[in-house]
Amino acid sequence: MSGTSQPPLHSNHREREILEELRLAGGASRIQFLAERLGVSEETIRRNIRSLEANGLVTKVHGGVHIKDSMNEPPLHLRMNENAEAKRMIAAAVAAMIEDGDALFLDVGSTTAFIAVALQKHQNLFVVTNAVAVAHALATRNGNRVFFAGGELRGHDGGTFGMEAANFLRRFNVRHAILSVGAINAASGFMLHDLEEAEYSREAASRAENRIVVADSAKFGRSAPIVLSDPATYDVLVTDDTPPADIYAMLERNEIELVIANRQRGERR
Repeated sequence: MSGTSQPPLHSNHREREILEELRLAGGASRIQFLAERLGVSEETIRRNIRSLEANGLVTKVHGGVHIKDSMNEPPLHLRMNENAEAKRMIAAAVAAMIEDGDALFLDVGSTTAFIAVALQKHQNLFVVTNAVAVAHALATRNGNRVFFAGGELRGHDGGTFGMEAANFLRRFNVRHAILSVGAINAASGFMLHDLEEAEYSREAASRAENRIVVADSAKFGRSAPIVLSDPATYDVLVTDDTPPADIYAMLERNEIELVIANRQRGERR
């Protein structure tokens, strides 16, 4: 035989090794780390990742990769590089909805981290958050008051959760709750990968007049293990592109306003 079967066999073996390393790393890793772990070049890793992505098993981000629809989201520093331009557009659209002096809740997430940066020119904001990235971006600026939930900071996203953080949240009522999600589909609505995040987001939503969900269009059609709550709980979805027809119908059925961001402004549909 000519040996043409060898590359696919070797490739499949390497892909299995990459998937196993990703699982051991919690669902996500940098390319350089995978190359070092497996003793191969970064280009070899990238070539196999292209094949894994084509088969719908992983998603590439800048400098890294994570298992697609993993039970574990990739760390925040990797998510900040995933669909970054879309998240900047969403952030600008959300910032345009917030007025100086507003009281708002911002949760842990890469999109809400972008929103915090987009809000840095606002003044006298009253911000309640459990995300260290949000607190860092908005504290000590322009007369803002920032209230940070206590507890241990999680290593992968700098968020605080648990009973102490939830009890802290119950002391506030805000105008806007700005909530990130990990997946949106027509059957289940808005979903997250983490039970503590979902419980915290539900509490935040119950203490806000206006509940804004933020998610880039890559979240459309995905699934995650935790359903946030009845989609009708939420008032607005801000995203960067028109959702598929079935998700659009879910939004209309639950009377959720759709705001599609672009580089110039947020377009309400």
